[in-house]
Amino acid sequence: MTTSSGGPAERDSAALLPTRALTGKRIGISVSDSADLARLGLTEAHFQLALRELARTALIGGATLAYGGHLLPGGYTHFLVGELGQYARIADLGRRTSDVPLLICLSNQEHRHCSRGDLEKIDANLGVYGELRCIDLEGRVVTDPMAGRDEAGEPYPTDRGVLAQGLTALRRYMTANTAGRMLLGGKRHGYTGSMPGVLEEAVMALEVGQPLYLASGFGGAALDVAGAVDPQLDKFCPRHAGDPPLDAATLAGLVQVRAVVGKSGWSRLNNGLTPEENLRLSVTHRPGEIAALVALGIGRIAQGLS
Repeated sequence: MTTSSGGPAERDSAALLPTRALTGKRIGISVSDSADLARLGLTEAHFQLALRELARTALIGGATLAYGGHLLPGGYTHFLVGELGQYARIADLGRRTSDVPLLICLSNQEHRHCSRGDLEKIDANLGVYGELRCIDLEGRVVTDPMAGRDEAGEPYPTDRGVLAQGLTALRRYMTANTAGRMLLGGKRHGYTGSMPGVLEEAVMALEVGQPLYLASGFGGAALDVAGAVDPQLDKFCPRHAGDPPLDAATLAGLVQVRAVVGKSGWSRLNNGLTPEENLRLSVTHRPGEIAALVALGIGRIAQGLS
């Protein structure tokens, strides 16, 4: 399966979207490692380029970003915080003072595991352009994350049910506090929630009718979600006979996607893009095209053009 060069999408977004057309829109990013990169001829560097371009386009267009992750070195939280410094001043022009370009949310287990120093450091790195929110097991923001916290932090939970509850609570909070959700990559195995995180976030977005953008050209769980919407995508990166089978929770999650989408196909994503544009977004790994298409869809929704 082939995709267009990306130039038309970028030109269309520039033509249709006035300056700062995305102001007031917070985009949730669902991103994690994809085991399909090598078979697609891609590397982690390509993955990061796509994330960087999306961040740049969103911030310059006036949108803000939200990501739920962890504070481990080398993770996407630190990557996004690093990117923030390049565009924060541009993104801040004309923004309401209550908005911050980057919102980082931590699940109950992640923030309880952090030391006081860890939280203070990430908060300092975010500065005035970002905000850190710690979410409890019920999906509420912890008003004083430092209360009762010692320097070492708590041991990481071992109970699978508690881990899943914390991640589901985080994802529900983020779904309720974003205007759209973009999927990129995603683990199929080795996850700690009730199902792969990218898949669970897709299910939640579809259930509430939130605009959903499937940048699945990097494979992973995002491609599984796109394949549940449009079966022809199974040809894009077919699974190998030696691949580990999808587990019961993942298969059940994909059944949920198909049940919500039904016969509506791409239109059920409510994302401001045409079926052809959604198909392009689902197979391209060009950073500029991914960012342009996501911005185009959100911009159309914001202007009532969709």
